[in-house]
Amino acid sequence: MKENNKNKRENSKGKSNKTTNVKTKQNPNVKKKKKKWKKVLLIILLLLLIAGGVFAYRVYKTGGNSWNLSGLIATAVGHDENTKKNLEEFKCLVLGISTDEEGALLTDTIMVASYNPNTQKATLLSIPRDTYTGKNPAKATAYQKINSIYSRNKDPQDVLDAVNDITGLNLEYYVIVKTEGFIKLVDAIGGVTFNVPIDMDYDDTSQDLHIHLKAGEQMLDGDKAEQLVRFRHNNDGTSYPEEYGDNDLGRMRTQREFIMAVIKQTARVENIFKLGEILDVAEQNVITNVDFNVIKDYIPYAVEFNTANLLTATLPGESTNKNEVGTWVFIHDEEETAALVQELFYDRDKTEETTEENSSNTSNTTSSTVSTKSKSEIKVEVINGTGTSSNLQQAVNALEEAGYNVTRTGSTNTTSKTIIMNKKNIGDAVLEGIEQALSAGTVENSESSSSKVDVTVILGRDYN
Repeated sequence: MKENNKNKRENSKGKSNKTTNVKTKQNPNVKKKKKKWKKVLLIILLLLLIAGGVFAYRVYKTGGNSWNLSGLIATAVGHDENTKKNLEEFKCLVLGISTDEEGALLTDTIMVASYNPNTQKATLLSIPRDTYTGKNPAKATAYQKINSIYSRNKDPQDVLDAVNDITGLNLEYYVIVKTEGFIKLVDAIGGVTFNVPIDMDYDDTSQDLHIHLKAGEQMLDGDKAEQLVRFRHNNDGTSYPEEYGDNDLGRMRTQREFIMAVIKQTARVENIFKLGEILDVAEQNVITNVDFNVIKDYIPYAVEFNTANLLTATLPGESTNKNEVGTWVFIHDEEETAALVQELFYDRDKTEETTEENSSNTSNTTSSTVSTKSKSEIKVEVINGTGTSSNLQQAVNALEEAGYNVTRTGSTNTTSKTIIMNKKNIGDAVLEGIEQALSAGTVENSESSSSKVDVTVILGRDYN
């Protein structure tokens, strides 16, 4: 596959020649990388036994406090106090692929991921599999869906180009994870505890895919984890409830929430001693153009990442079959996509600084014109800052039962108080209704003409 991809890129103008398939034996650096990481692990363990004053000082300077794991690893790989400061936000395209009985490659997961080691914030933006990549929606065909690009050409650069066209991001890197690798990773870390949202019952003999899961919190091994993230609808046609996100929207939401659980549970201390096994899984099942020397600089700080700082979203748009052949495709909204990308990848820090500033002045009103929208017309965003993942869905349910339209959710740092931010000068009665539905919250005026929601609710620890 590597040689085929290489030949295709050499014959295509403007294509990058950076693909590294870590599975193939043709990569001379794989064994060296594995040995290097095993050496790093041994160094870390030895360093834990060192009590020298010079080392303690260096760990303090690189990690922020003495003897934390981040500082230990950073010191072991040769970082100093300036290394992290010079690291930019890391962004990449993540693809999850599987193979059907006929050998066709299916792209089940398409996401843009980012991580900022200095702010310890990360983002996952899901791209629907049916996203249309052509120029004329009236003539849309299944061939032009984004999930068919990789299966046609086996060149991840083509998918990367399509995602960059859609999002306006200048992504350089991609990471492709095969289903087999995903299963083995979950097994390698001892399984993942996850709350399956609904009963799942689906069979597809063409893919040898059989999904049979019961709702509720449970330990998922690799096989069950694959069933979870690939589920879209049941054999009888039913799917996730509308308020959760029907069909593909529901699947993308489940994928993002499961990834959060995997990150959280992979970061357990006992899994440090499974690093060799995890690297073996990656060697066999990951295709990437990320240079090892790039990613190794981020790892010392990623071990300290808290999933409460992960913000997730889905590409805005709508599914439609209003074209000449009646093919269902997802047409992204260009204006809303641009605003969402700006918010997620560029303005996030500034937005949170503004939120903190507004917290000290709840009387900041920037407009005298009060919106006359009804409850059902108002777009509400709910950001979970409670530190407990189940509180987010509880709040969404409460608001929707009260008649409000929750269009976006996410997570942020743990905060003490619930804040209801009035972005579009919504009337007091409607805002009081949100406060009553949640039994918590302080209303603040934070008008923003560029905001794609009318109200942002940041849940704090006072929300029960």
